[in-house]
Amino acid sequence: MPHFHVEYSGNLEDKIDMAGLCECIRATAAGIDTFPMPGIRVRATKVDHYAIADGNSAHGFIDISIRLRAGRPDEVKQNATARIFDVVKAYLTPALLQHSIALSLEMRDIDPNLSPKTGTIRDHLAANTQET
Repeated sequence: MPHFHVEYSGNLEDKIDMAGLCECIRATAAGIDTFPMPGIRVRATKVDHYAIADGNSAHGFIDISIRLRAGRPDEVKQNATARIFDVVKAYLTPALLQHSIALSLEMRDIDPNLSPKTGTIRDHLAANTQET
């Protein structure tokens, strides 16, 4: 953990480099101690059907959801949330200046008793480190 899910309105597809945004979030998260690098997942989903504010189809949105295993102190989560939001806002500044876009972010805890996990990413990272 954490998992970052970027949901965005389809009208932003040609206005914002979403792969670049995902990498921006990943790189920033990797530099935050509370986010273990092997657990970072960033994905973006385009939403084709939506209605915003007054219904003007020029409006767009980007909503970022951060899910992470419970147990971190509130001040650690608040700091991480602010750091991610600030970096995303800076990345999006050119688009925000030219287009009507709502940007939001929410972090929430996942109950570890209700969220089993398994995977081999850590094993592969360790193997790659040993090979070099």
